[in-house]
Amino acid sequence: MNKSKIEWCDHTWNPITGCLHGCPYCYARKMTERFSGNVRRNKMAQDNYRKIQHEGHDLYILDEPMVNETGSNLVYPFGFEPTFHRYRLDTISKLKMGNNIFVGAMADIFGEWVPDEWIRAVFDTCEQYPVHNYLFLTKNPDRYVNLLLERRLPEAPNMWYGVTVTNTAQAETAEAVMQDMSDETHAFLSIEPLMEDVSEALEITIANFTDWVIIGAETGKNKNKVVPKAEWIRAIVTIADDVGIPVFMKDSLIHIVGEKNMRREFPESLQRKGISEKLENKLYDVCCDCEAYKKKSEMVTILARSRRGESAKNICYLCRDCFEKFCGERGIEIPELAYRRKNNGK
Repeated sequence: MNKSKIEWCDHTWNPITGCLHGCPYCYARKMTERFSGNVRRNKMAQDNYRKIQHEGHDLYILDEPMVNETGSNLVYPFGFEPTFHRYRLDTISKLKMGNNIFVGAMADIFGEWVPDEWIRAVFDTCEQYPVHNYLFLTKNPDRYVNLLLERRLPEAPNMWYGVTVTNTAQAETAEAVMQDMSDETHAFLSIEPLMEDVSEALEITIANFTDWVIIGAETGKNKNKVVPKAEWIRAIVTIADDVGIPVFMKDSLIHIVGEKNMRREFPESLQRKGISEKLENKLYDVCCDCEAYKKKSEMVTILARSRRGESAKNICYLCRDCFEKFCGERGIEIPELAYRRKNNGK
């Protein structure tokens, strides 16, 4: 689980890594080369992983992290070959606040080579921690529909299913697939890297089947990379604006459209942040009189002890109004607690 440098999410989570699409502009492949160590030597340590065959491809399963000779974890021990890091499933539990989590930033977890059970394990973990929003992204959106028809695609409001579009052919595929998605399912487009004018091919998709549009340009030092034209970007934004779909432009577009024209909009449900059940139980409680559910910091803690020297034990909470009512009814002088000093301007 990593704090994300991707502008449209808070964290990236990669229980599955690797991809077989072979996109020439792929940033993830280049990144794995830096953090894989000696892949050939790693594969020789056969006691540390499991290898399976699926759809004619070699896949790798790690139940525990693989380490190098210095004891450090190897992040991508098999390079960009598809790998299921099962030990990463429980890292979601470490996040206390609700986050927008990009699932599979270093993979296409809906590629045809990915076993159903891997995807199900990821979905199960997402459903276990519903406080977060989970954003998926694929270049194989047919897999979404297949899972939906099999009733295995979660349709909860915190699950977001994105389709990557870089050219007209992918735009046409996105339209054909996204119109078959359920009305209960959040769908979005990631138009990155924008390689040609796709506005006409996406007009129906954006207007009818999309909840969010992300636009970005190719990054890196590729000499042949395509620099999107400003009019391509404006055309997409115009379509989205006409139907009220939020648009997020990645920083890679600043030099094309200018900072003042940048759009960094989020759908409303991705702007709300919740907290985990564990943290909620720590921060909130119920007033033992009126039963209002409030932050503990906004209530008065009632402590009790039976003898001198004994540690006082927390027995309940009273909201401030109930505490003052309790004291008044019993002729108890209300102590000058912090909230009263603040209210009195002290």
